[in-house]
Amino acid sequence: MSVSSPITITVVTDKAKVSPVNSKDRPFPLEWTRNIGIAAHIDAGKTTTTERILFYSGAVHKMGEVHEGTTVTDWMEQERERGITITAAAISCAWNASWGPWKGIKQRINIIDTPGHVDFTAEVERSLRVLDGAVAVFCAVAGVQPQSETVWRQANKYKVPRVAFINKMDRTGADFFRAVSEMREKLKANAHPIFLPIGKEENFSGLIDLVQNLAYSFEEDPKDQLGMNPKTMPIPADMIAQTKEYRDKLIEAVCDFDDVIAEKYLNGQEITVEELMLGVRKATISLQFTGVIPGSAFKKKGVQRLLDCVVNYLPNPIDVPPMQGQDSDGKPVEAVVSDKAKMAGLAFKLWNDPFVGRLVFVRVYTGQLPRGMAVYNPRTRRTERVSRLVLMRAIEREEIEVAYAGDICAVVGVKEVITGDTLCDEDFDIRLEPPSFPEPVISMSIEPNSKADQEKLGIALQRLVAEDPTLRVKTDQDTGQTILAGMGELHLEIIIDRMKREFKVEATSGKPQIAYRETITASADGEGKFIRQSGGKGQYGHVVIKMEPNAKGKGVEVINETVGGSIPKEFIKPSTDGLLEGANNGVVAGFPVVDVIVRIVDGSFHDVDSSEMAFKMAGIFAFKDAMKKAGPIMLEPIMGVEVTTPEEYQGDLMGDINRRRGQIQGMENKTGACIVSAHVPLELLFGYVTDIRSLSKGRASASITPSHFAQVPNSQLAKIVETNAKGPART
Repeated sequence: MSVSSPITITVVTDKAKVSPVNSKDRPFPLEWTRNIGIAAHIDAGKTTTTERILFYSGAVHKMGEVHEGTTVTDWMEQERERGITITAAAISCAWNASWGPWKGIKQRINIIDTPGHVDFTAEVERSLRVLDGAVAVFCAVAGVQPQSETVWRQANKYKVPRVAFINKMDRTGADFFRAVSEMREKLKANAHPIFLPIGKEENFSGLIDLVQNLAYSFEEDPKDQLGMNPKTMPIPADMIAQTKEYRDKLIEAVCDFDDVIAEKYLNGQEITVEELMLGVRKATISLQFTGVIPGSAFKKKGVQRLLDCVVNYLPNPIDVPPMQGQDSDGKPVEAVVSDKAKMAGLAFKLWNDPFVGRLVFVRVYTGQLPRGMAVYNPRTRRTERVSRLVLMRAIEREEIEVAYAGDICAVVGVKEVITGDTLCDEDFDIRLEPPSFPEPVISMSIEPNSKADQEKLGIALQRLVAEDPTLRVKTDQDTGQTILAGMGELHLEIIIDRMKREFKVEATSGKPQIAYRETITASADGEGKFIRQSGGKGQYGHVVIKMEPNAKGKGVEVINETVGGSIPKEFIKPSTDGLLEGANNGVVAGFPVVDVIVRIVDGSFHDVDSSEMAFKMAGIFAFKDAMKKAGPIMLEPIMGVEVTTPEEYQGDLMGDINRRRGQIQGMENKTGACIVSAHVPLELLFGYVTDIRSLSKGRASASITPSHFAQVPNSQLAKIVETNAKGPART
């Protein structure tokens, strides 16, 4: 049994003993603060769980329901109409844990409710970047779904400790232990129950706490219809053996992270509740362990226990390693959490509020951010003044005078900020690591309906692109059309809808276009000459290149291998620029070229006539010349599709996937439903969700995630080339 490097955790239960890094004016010390996100697949119950948390913690006085459009965190009209989360909403509440060392001490919990739909993956990405912990919600019936895997990978990338909440335990087909084993198989998570469910499906009536070794009952009480005070009771006799088995497994798992527990366990000594709780906390914060809690947010069962777990097991800002950054020389710098240090924070989200204008959401990592402070942005090298500071409660705002280390707040008054910018003290040289975002896969043209709309469209697009790092806008040089590129059909649909409602822009959108790519299959040589003699000074540029395929995902690399000054040094950059410009439009159908290595091997120049422009043109010609000979092919985006359907429609839906040039990757049966996973070209997936609903009388659902690029079959190539030679929109 290996004991990994020890994680030290300080449990502070007396305000007089909090760490000296806390300012004495803070309402909640750092030790009593939790920044968490709620992340999961679509429809696993994130927003309902958030609503219950807000209700039980007293932040709201009435439970909102997603199906009624009355939730606090889904406040956009588009979210309420569709019953989905589109934008990550930040909200704060306070919780008194019912047991554990912090019992009776109010803890500040800052929550970000994130979207589950793959089209809004950027919202999850940037939220996880700034959080200290997360609650991953899974559906007890469906288990680990495709978007759950994406979210899990994002949390791994940003090293976010998490607990798992298996929701919907009251539904028919719910299976807690299957969900835990799927977490182990599909997510490679070291998942262990820290609670066991009593009963399942409609008989789900309580929880057994393996750490405290006691049970909670959710039997309905006419005096307590909202489940404010779940009763504790002895463990049911028929579950004592199972409880002992899973408690022993939990202790064994925690031994790897806690020397004291390991020693006691090996010597057969009794482990106290407090020791086991701190052991689970250490294990969770080490990122090598995930505790799992069953419950039903909709039926108000288990949410208070989840809140206890957030306080007891998820880290506060001091428990996690300091945020990493770089100084202006590229050397590593840390932002160590302290109210008394110089200020540094990360702007992770922008939002245009109809009442206060531009809001910039900031996670303060170190120091204090008072209202009126001049903050420095290392990217723009400019200083801007914070005119107002607000704590967000979804759409409502609460004005504050100062934000402390570990806080998530929104600032008003800073103009030249984009997602991922660092805001800091002028004499603190640090650039914090920003979140990274995926590339768009789909584009469409957009035309304003009138001259007045033309101006409004420009303003709307400027604001929307500033808010959303996965939305790109460009003008097609051939047609002058405005092209929007995003993460999927739903993403672009919401953007157009927001333009109409928020910015009052009337515009017509074109049919979505696909982001095809081109690449090569063989090596080839190419030569480009640009010679003009028109009397007086001429133009002369000459570049010789070798082109070869590059590894997948590496893009276009240009390497200078000229010797003996065949191309003078000052003309190497224009030649490279020309080659990269040539890569913007391939030779098959004019799409961007990816994954090629271009080596500049030779060339020649003229003492008088050579110029930068001539070498740039020679670079473009050389690229086209080599690519024509290098076996050029066209690539199309392939999507991973997972369809969940009742078994009687399985044949029809598989036939439909085959008709769409799909390749079935696997099938799995789960209590009356069949899950088919396949790879299907994006081109044939427009309107797919609507089509499968009509094929299955509305009973099947699908989730679609970007997978990879693959070669377009020759049978399809001529059709695509012809369509795109005529069509205006391209990315």
